[in-house]
Amino acid sequence: MDIPDTAQRILAGERRALARAITLVESGRDDHRKLAAALLDELKGSGRQALRIGLSGTPGVGKSTFIETFGCFLTGKGLKVAVLAVDPSSVRSGGSILGDKTRMERLSRDANAFIRPSPSQSQLGGVARRSREAVALCEAAGFDVVLIETVGVGQSETMVAEMADLFVLLLAPAGGDELQGVKRGIMEIADLILVNKADGDLKPAATRTRADYAGALRLLRKRPQDPDGFPKAMTVSALEDEGIQNAWDEMTALTDWRRDAGHFDSRRAAQARFWFEEEVRQSLLSRLRREPIKGALETLARQVETGQATPSAAAVELMQTYLGG
Repeated sequence: MDIPDTAQRILAGERRALARAITLVESGRDDHRKLAAALLDELKGSGRQALRIGLSGTPGVGKSTFIETFGCFLTGKGLKVAVLAVDPSSVRSGGSILGDKTRMERLSRDANAFIRPSPSQSQLGGVARRSREAVALCEAAGFDVVLIETVGVGQSETMVAEMADLFVLLLAPAGGDELQGVKRGIMEIADLILVNKADGDLKPAATRTRADYAGALRLLRKRPQDPDGFPKAMTVSALEDEGIQNAWDEMTALTDWRRDAGHFDSRRAAQARFWFEEEVRQSLLSRLRREPIKGALETLARQVETGQATPSAAAVELMQTYLGG
């Protein structure tokens, strides 16, 4: 790959170049990682910035329908929208269905939209390890809004908050008991809770659910990056296109307040530091999968299994022999 040429094509908004670049950053091959790092370094001075919105929700809540409706709403306003949809990978085969484009048929045909499904590859939080780099590529390509859809709800989903400016939690109408099914960690990072399917017979239930979550949010500790009234819960209907404008107004109001208060830039700086440290951790872990450490690890593991060594002593031996600590 010609890095300078590819960078110029991405800056010009070429979809094919962007798709190839995302494939490159998702690769785990060492030579591809070097090329990906060079490409990202080439693009870092573009100065372009998109609004990054992380979106999560319980299975069956209507994430794809909401993203399609919301995406079409944004493109209707003249904005360019990129959707990075992370599909769960099989723990057996490692494969993914990657069916988000078929579920978002209307948005996939929109000239101002770009949909890229990616396998989670067993990464925590349902976020592919390289999703952050894919976001940076989409920003360089001139997209105004990047939606990062995650696999589902769980404590490890907080990883998406480390690459998004706003975190939106999508829920279905249900009784207050559903509060028990949502992890506190997710509630604490949510900027906006949207109760979807607020239409037809489910509208009263959606209104009650919104009230339940609004009450729960008031019990959480106040965060410095929030103005009065945030985080908040709202009802929407992706099917009937209701509440979408109000949700967008709240997102932009929160973003504008954070920019003016200095929280937006400081948060992005903290995220950059987080991903630097995460990259170092992952690089160190990858060394354990290479020889000679891989063979030594297997030998020590067998000694631990047979009781010849304790886990702590074996770990200390490995660290001192191969990692100098």
